[in-house]
Amino acid sequence: MKFLIAGLGSIGRRHFRNLIALGEKNIILLRSHKATLSDDELKDYPVETDLNEALKKHKPDAVIVANPTALHLDVAIPAAEAGCAIMLEKPVSHSLDRLDVLQNAAQKSGSKILVGFQFRYHPTLNKARELIQQNTLGKILAVHAHWGEYLPQWHPWEDYRASYAARADLGGGVIRTLTHPLDYLRFLLGEVEALWSFNGHISPLEIDVEDVAEIGLKFASGAIGGLHVNYVQRPPKHTLEIVGTKGTLFWNNADGSLRLESFPAPFGSYSDNPPAPASQTFFPPEGFERNQLFISQTRHFIEVASGSAEPVCGLDDGVRALELALAAYQSEADKSVGDKKWNTK
Repeated sequence: MKFLIAGLGSIGRRHFRNLIALGEKNIILLRSHKATLSDDELKDYPVETDLNEALKKHKPDAVIVANPTALHLDVAIPAAEAGCAIMLEKPVSHSLDRLDVLQNAAQKSGSKILVGFQFRYHPTLNKARELIQQNTLGKILAVHAHWGEYLPQWHPWEDYRASYAARADLGGGVIRTLTHPLDYLRFLLGEVEALWSFNGHISPLEIDVEDVAEIGLKFASGAIGGLHVNYVQRPPKHTLEIVGTKGTLFWNNADGSLRLESFPAPFGSYSDNPPAPASQTFFPPEGFERNQLFISQTRHFIEVASGSAEPVCGLDDGVRALELALAAYQSEADKSVGDKKWNTK
């Protein structure tokens, strides 16, 4: 198959390398020539600077959209109109504008769209989902995800102030950039029916977007919880806790571990000498490292593009994650917590 990659920053390069690692060689690069990384590894591949010309000239089977968030739809809509399979980086856009155009174009042409939420391929998050679906935790009552990283250390080769994550005009901000938990919480626990948020730019970082956010979530199942994301935390931390009537899950992205604490006594029972919980820890396969999430995603995208699989994270999922992110911004803008139910649309 023939692949077109739009955007050759950090994530675009990762997709480029992973395609090659999986044996794909027919790759065209759509470039603005604004990337801050070296061009040495790209020199043997054809380069285009005009999207319509690239689609017309090369007729790619699949397009990877890895340019800045605010520019995603400028590539995705023409690619969908051309009938290409699309891997669309998260978030799908910076706003809901024109997403209906993309949806209609994909429906009309038959274009399949996979959204780049790579944590859907994490082995222990999938184990957590399996345990939840098996009712191992009983009724889910509470959940909290926490993800904090220090933005200046993300891409040491570039000035963090110029990165898309730091710029409002490119669709940055910690809520949209670290939107993965808004997807994997739905993947694990089902639909979110309401939220509230406090967020803002409160650190000395020289950026024009929010760098800390606290988001409260109410799930359709009745579970209540929250999500904290920030650009300021050293050392980084990315964890998840899910509390049920029969057990609690603790997930740590640092080593990929998932610990299950199961409680033998019935929920609500009382004893002066309660039985100790049973503890079990699950780990990713030996040798697992972060890029394997992206390898799994790229392998799945090849299957989607070839017609042998349906996207495990489709455009509707990507739109829903963006709706939740935008609802968090709206909650902060409304400056009104507690006196009304926060709708997420």
